[in-house]
Amino acid sequence: MNYKIEGAIRRNKFNFIIFIILWLFLAIFIVAPISYAWHVSLQGEVHDVGAFINQIFTSIGQPHVTFVNIIKEGAILSYFKALGFATLVFGIFFFVGMVKTAPKNEYTDFEHGSSDWSRSGEQYQILSNKKGIILAENNYLPVNKRGNVNVLVVGRFRIW
Repeated sequence: MNYKIEGAIRRNKFNFIIFIILWLFLAIFIVAPISYAWHVSLQGEVHDVGAFINQIFTSIGQPHVTFVNIIKEGAILSYFKALGFATLVFGIFFFVGMVKTAPKNEYTDFEHGSSDWSRSGEQYQILSNKKGIILAENNYLPVNKRGNVNVLVVGRFRIW
């Protein structure tokens, strides 16, 4: 199971950066204007939809003023509630995307026939990394080893 988490993180390194950038955009340009407009529209006895829509467009155009007004008018609690909800929804979508990109098995991204399956030099118990019959990059079959050193070449042989 650990290979799925590691594989999903390895595949989505760039997506983490995109996630953070989009979350900041969401927090500044979407959540702040909506939460401040909601706060302004609730000032009277009745919820004023016209004031809500007018304030959203004004707040989107001036995000720095919106943050100052949120702090000044005491709407910071509603901002953090809205930001928490938006983060939860956004995080669920990101988590679903991570799960979808997780590798299906332990050897998903490994080249067939390569020695990438071995960890921390396991292949060098049998092979050599310095000299011998070339098998792959940094993998040689030593000729001075005891036992079988036969090599089977699979593929085609072309003569032009």
